[in-house]
Amino acid sequence: QLRVVESGGGLVQPGGSLRLSCVASGFSLDDYAIGWFRQAPGKEREGVACINDAGRVIYYSDSMKGRVTVSRDMPKNTLQLQMNNLDPEDSAVYYCGRFRSQIFGLCAPSRVGTWGQGTQVTVSS
Repeated sequence: QLRVVESGGGLVQPGGSLRLSCVASGFSLDDYAIGWFRQAPGKEREGVACINDAGRVIYYSDSMKGRVTVSRDMPKNTLQLQMNNLDPEDSAVYYCGRFRSQIFGLCAPSRVGTWGQGTQVTVSS
């Protein structure tokens, strides 16, 4: 069974940092593209950062570029998202998603085959 499980969300003050983790099971990060997405109340789910199976192609959304870094811990089969200088507008449920192929093409939710349950990130003073 292909699964991804997110963790690391929480409450952080504006300007603060968080590190999210996504543990994959049932598949290797070498086999599929994978990414981070977020969904705020009343808004559509959007791609934040996506990485292909080989780790050589990485996409960052314009809204978070320069403030986030996506990385893979291959021995732990874990995808991580380091988020810095967080803003209240970044408050959302953050999801990890496994793409249906090795190449993500577009960092779009429609191309994701497996979702995690999400982890809440709240940026507030």
